[in-house]
Amino acid sequence: MRQTTNVAMHSVDPKAPLAPASSGNSLMDENWPKRVAAQSIPAQVFLNHFFAMDYHIQYQNDLFDVAKFPIFQQFGGRVTDEQRKALEKLLLNSWSAEYALRITPVVNDEQYLQSSLHWTFPQAYYSALFSARAFLAVQGINVSNEELIRKRIGNMVVRGYYPASIGYYALGPINNYRIQRLPMAKFKLTTGRSDLTLPSRENSAQLELAQFLKTTRDQRVKALRNVIQNNPKTALRSPRTGEILQKFSVEQYKQLARQIGYTTYFDMLSRLRISSTNREIERFVDSEIDVKLFHQSLVNIVSHVNSVHEVYIARALGLDGYRQLVSKLPSYLQESFVRERMNTIIAPMLEQHIAA
Repeated sequence: MRQTTNVAMHSVDPKAPLAPASSGNSLMDENWPKRVAAQSIPAQVFLNHFFAMDYHIQYQNDLFDVAKFPIFQQFGGRVTDEQRKALEKLLLNSWSAEYALRITPVVNDEQYLQSSLHWTFPQAYYSALFSARAFLAVQGINVSNEELIRKRIGNMVVRGYYPASIGYYALGPINNYRIQRLPMAKFKLTTGRSDLTLPSRENSAQLELAQFLKTTRDQRVKALRNVIQNNPKTALRSPRTGEILQKFSVEQYKQLARQIGYTTYFDMLSRLRISSTNREIERFVDSEIDVKLFHQSLVNIVSHVNSVHEVYIARALGLDGYRQLVSKLPSYLQESFVRERMNTIIAPMLEQHIAA
């Protein structure tokens, strides 16, 4: 096993839920523990997914491998002043969201952390989103549509821009997915993991990630199918009756799969884009999961994803150009993780590339 970094991996220490304030409704109070238990199951599954993502990243410990990739060594291009300004704005948005994500645990209060999921989930996603946009922008690909970004990043995952820690993906039609670059999960996808415990070994982490890819791809396939079938102009119909189809054939699901493209780490992070008005978030707020562990996993994942994008950006700008970009940041960012990452990850990786 590679040497681990960042947060130590540990199991959840279940805590008894704090009793809610009396509502004057004894029936509601009596049912509250059952409701919390019911909410905790999907919340724990979600935590397991992201914990596995973080576990796999730390197990692989392969960030510095990027500097050895031929695709990285050939990465470059001339960045115009206009492109540089756009790049600065995108990175500022990414780093601001990551900064907000990182400072949340400063308030050492379990209930506050539980409630903070309303904004920490989207902060994690949007930090990675703006980082991805900056990564694309430095290549002259200026897109803001999230679906187009998702497909572009998916293609780059498959082409080998990312290290193995986040380089896995799923493809194929529903009920016949193929999971790539998670070799320990290859033959277990149909059953998944049967318990709610956190993965404690690399094989169980890969199984969890494969299941996460599957459920994420399921959601995308079903959502696209609904969009198509709910529109009379696009809905597929029975050639015999002309009625809108209620069931899709294998070939029709293959067509949907081609439209969706690949399912990658980016799709998994997009699952965090839960509106505070969406009832789904209440599953996490009213649950017994280890919120601190969830939060730390998100911080580690976002830091890793953003580091990959940033080293490519620094490769295109040159280290001096990247340092100039960082020097323009507000002081609260300039003196934070951004500078530390530049000095401990970005600069050594570029110097490693030059030395090679």
